[in-house]
Amino acid sequence: DPAGGTLNLAILPAFGMHWLAPRLSHFAATHPEVTVNLSTRLQPFAFQGSAFDAAIHFGHEDWGGVHYLPLLPERVVPVCEPDLLAAPLENPADMLNLPLLHLETRPKGWARWLEALGVRETPPTGMVFDQFSTMAQAAIHGLGVALLPTFSATPYLESGQLVRAATQTTQSIGSYYL
Repeated sequence: DPAGGTLNLAILPAFGMHWLAPRLSHFAATHPEVTVNLSTRLQPFAFQGSAFDAAIHFGHEDWGGVHYLPLLPERVVPVCEPDLLAAPLENPADMLNLPLLHLETRPKGWARWLEALGVRETPPTGMVFDQFSTMAQAAIHGLGVALLPTFSATPYLESGQLVRAATQTTQSIGSYYL
C-alpha cells in the first residue's frame, strides 16, 4: 500500500534480534507510514490463512509457492568466553580439543566448518541448543565454543563477552531470504 499500513513479518529469533532489529529504527524513521509487526516462526508455514505478509527464511529456495528476495549468505565464526583461550586458534583441527556447543537445527555445523578448512575428523558431541541466543549465553558462561553467524556474534564480540576462538570464518549451509 503506497499510503502505508501494516507489515506482519515472521522472523527467525537470532536474525530478528541481531540483524533486523538494528535496522528497523532507520526504516521506521524513513517510512513512518508503515508499522512493522514481528513474530517468531522457526519453520516454513502456509501463508494462506495466516496473518503474515512475509517471512524471513534460512536455507535455500525450498519454500514452495513463495517469491524470494535474497538478504545475505550466512558466515559462521567460532566464539567463546575470554578465559577459555589466550588467543584465537590458528589451526582449525585444534578446535577438536575444546567443548563444542551444537545447534539442534544444524547438527553438522561443526563438521561442515571443520571440513571447509580441510579437517576431516568427526567433531566431539556436546551440549545441544535450539536457538543461537541460548547457545551464545552458554558460551558466555564458559560452557564451550559456539559456532554463531557473524551477525549474531558481532555484538558479543564488540562488548567483550565473547572472543573469537579461531581466526577463520566459513560459509554456512544457506542464506537468509525475505
